[in-house]
Amino acid sequence: MRWGPAGVGLALAFFLIAFLVIPVLKVILVAFQDPGTGAFTLVNFQDFFNTSLFRESFWNSLYVAGMSVMLASSIAIPLAYFTTRFNFGGALVIQTLGVIPLIMPPFVGAVAMQLLFGSNGSVNLLLDEYFGFTVPFMDGLNGVILVESIHYFPFILTNLAASLANIDRSLEESAQNLGSSGMRLFRRIVFPLAMPGYVAGASLVFLKVFDDLGTPLLLNVNKMLAPQAYLRISSIGITDPMGYVISVILVLFSIFSLWASFRAFRGRDYASVQKGGGGLLKRDLRPWEKVGAYSVIFLILALVLAPHIGLLLLSFGTVWSFAVLPDGYTLEHYLRVFETSSQYITNTLLYAGLAASIDVILGTAIAYIVWRTGIPGRKWLDYVATAGLAVPGVVLGIGYLRVFHGVEVPFSDQPLASWWVILVIALSIRRLPYALRACVAALQQVSVTLEEAAENLGATTSRTVWRIVVPLMSGGILAGFVTSFATAAVELSATLMLVSQQSDAPLAYGIYVFMQSAAGRGPGAALGMIAVVIVGLGTYFSHRIIERGRRLRTSDRVVAEVGTTPA
Repeated sequence: MRWGPAGVGLALAFFLIAFLVIPVLKVILVAFQDPGTGAFTLVNFQDFFNTSLFRESFWNSLYVAGMSVMLASSIAIPLAYFTTRFNFGGALVIQTLGVIPLIMPPFVGAVAMQLLFGSNGSVNLLLDEYFGFTVPFMDGLNGVILVESIHYFPFILTNLAASLANIDRSLEESAQNLGSSGMRLFRRIVFPLAMPGYVAGASLVFLKVFDDLGTPLLLNVNKMLAPQAYLRISSIGITDPMGYVISVILVLFSIFSLWASFRAFRGRDYASVQKGGGGLLKRDLRPWEKVGAYSVIFLILALVLAPHIGLLLLSFGTVWSFAVLPDGYTLEHYLRVFETSSQYITNTLLYAGLAASIDVILGTAIAYIVWRTGIPGRKWLDYVATAGLAVPGVVLGIGYLRVFHGVEVPFSDQPLASWWVILVIALSIRRLPYALRACVAALQQVSVTLEEAAENLGATTSRTVWRIVVPLMSGGILAGFVTSFATAAVELSATLMLVSQQSDAPLAYGIYVFMQSAAGRGPGAALGMIAVVIVGLGTYFSHRIIERGRRLRTSDRVVAEVGTTPA
């Protein structure tokens, strides 16, 4: 055993245990403890299900998550099918626009959606004026479902489109030769073969919606599990057992959604031999079909881009109430943000930058230990780091408050749970899975023979890693950094739990505070647009880095093949 990698592995394990495993286990332990004696009990869970508010919140969360999956599917399936099945102009643009909702966190666009689709919003005002009726798009749970579906449907779109593109076209041709066509062909052949991609995306949508905190709070829908956990801890305190019981339920359903997606395909084979070439057999649309397809796509894109349009109008609007559009436009909201609330932006850049740096360091180290060493238990580093994806932010925040509220910062009387550094740690734990996957992918493309050659020339393991492996992984490391940075910049759930003073608050917290009042919605929307720009630039640069690395690998492969071809 090489003690260098082993020592690094132990340090990584200590970090993950201290800031992920122990806080989550503490939450679970407290949920099963009697508040008075500390003895094991199931009374807390019994009280939970005996309380009508919590029962209603539980079923509301299940209902919202399930309906969001259905609505997101109805948006994603037509876009994925049209753009992979038919030849028509703008398919790439349509797929790109379809992913744009992920750039905006759902809570950011919630208020904008109220102004567009609320009972007195633009759409209902027009419906009432011209047709004499309104539609309750945003009433109660409907609003949460609509906002969540529009934001998270790209998970289904991207996974389903990839699965459709990998279907053996000879299977479709065989079905057509046997007389199957149209919806029957899609329902019996195409969609079942693409089921792995669909279920992967749908399970992510369910998980994200079930755990989301910000959107229900901003829409004033408190009878759901995540808002109830936050409200119990923030109003009653960290000794309230109900907040921990709700947290355990959130974790269990997050794990369940991931388990169900794997279980659904156990014992089934979706592989094909690709005899006829990969991808569905594309065909040209007839004129009337093209009109219908473009009409459906236009309506879908108008819906999914509505939060961005509404937020942009709100950020520049003077007054927007009981009107289709704002009464006027101004730059005052942006000036106010930069003059009085610039600390939100600087804090975000600091926290997200530090968290992303920690993530790529940890991700690179874990990837190397797992894939390049034989240290016992190394796979568990990967499992535990990835498990952060299944831990809701509100649960992690509650765990930190419980574990670290009595731990004082050195040379200060301030508890660790209220120090701004704990925000950085929480963001790094929450975004570590993204950076880790990028680092693993980059390391798998580095040939181990290069490391062996360096070691044969006398280089130590640490020198080989620093001088050979890390430079060759630089594209993946940079992509992981950008992805972690962009997503950490708009994290709200853990932030709401851990911000103890206004001066330490990041961008997401500032947006939430501004959006609580009608007078603050304009500046809140301006902050929201800044958040969208940060995430959008991060997403763009991440794609550019990945694409550049792919082109370089392709050119290197071509050069190598040409160089080994006999003259």
